Amino acid sequence: MKQEGHVAGGGRRVRLSERGVERVLTAVALSAIGVLALITVFIFIGGIPAIARTGFWPFVSGHKWAPGRDVFGIFPMIMGSLWVTVGALAIGVPLSLACAIFLSEVAPPRTARVIKPAIELLAGIPSVIYGFMGLVILVPLIRNRFGGPGFSVLASSVVLGIMILPTVISISYDALKAVPDAYRDGSLALGATRWQTISMVLLPAARSGILAAVILGMGRAIGETMAVIMVAGNATKVPGSLLDPVRTLTSNIALEMGYAAGMHRAALFGTGVILFVIIMLLSVLASYTTSARGKAR
Repeated sequence: MKQEGHVAGGGRRVRLSERGVERVLTAVALSAIGVLALITVFIFIGGIPAIARTGFWPFVSGHKWAPGRDVFGIFPMIMGSLWVTVGALAIGVPLSLACAIFLSEVAPPRTARVIKPAIELLAGIPSVIYGFMGLVILVPLIRNRFGGPGFSVLASSVVLGIMILPTVISISYDALKAVPDAYRDGSLALGATRWQTISMVLLPAARSGILAAVILGMGRAIGETMAVIMVAGNATKVPGSLLDPVRTLTSNIALEMGYAAGMHRAALFGTGVILFVIIMLLSVLASYTTSARGKAR
């Protein structure tokens, strides 16, 4: 009887301990949601007055940014972010996809075990280092070879294209590795070559995961600040070519928040609202794409 009572008491303690751990984990998860909610409220409270005073459409589509005259139009910054992001994806996605295919399907396992961690280390390099390398090497190269000031959409796109490599490569690699081996074996058994198997079987099967990687890379490019400030030129005008200087949404906030006050400060918060909405939409799209991939399996 004493042994049974001891076992029962031990079972109750285990259950209480499990409930305690569950409550702690729940509190941690809710705290993360709470912090996100506080950030959202803080940004919107700071930015809505400027958007309401200027009007949403004039604020988003206005071509002039003149804080001294209370003229706030962020269309050049929106277009700048779009140009830079599209350029970064055009440079980074093909390189990332080629590297992911090589690591998952072509490289010997020992080689992949060395190269993949080395690529992931790129994510740990501070963005200011990327910006400094672009400033010292890339900007003069563009100026001497292609003309223009060197501080340009092209310089920003190349720097960001390199910065998104670890994100896109890692997720694309995992997506390709998640494709069942039966797909590969079946394709090869039917007489397909390795490249035909990769291009016609594996890439379509991993399409949703690769798309999620591209979307997350896009969010990384849109949200980058320091490296872009150092190589973009920061001109508040819509770029006409890849060699024109540009200012992005993040750069606009970082460059002027230190001395902004009044409606100028509110307009910078409004810029943050637009950027926040864009990033959230990309995150939701990536989550939806990943969940759709899981359901398809």
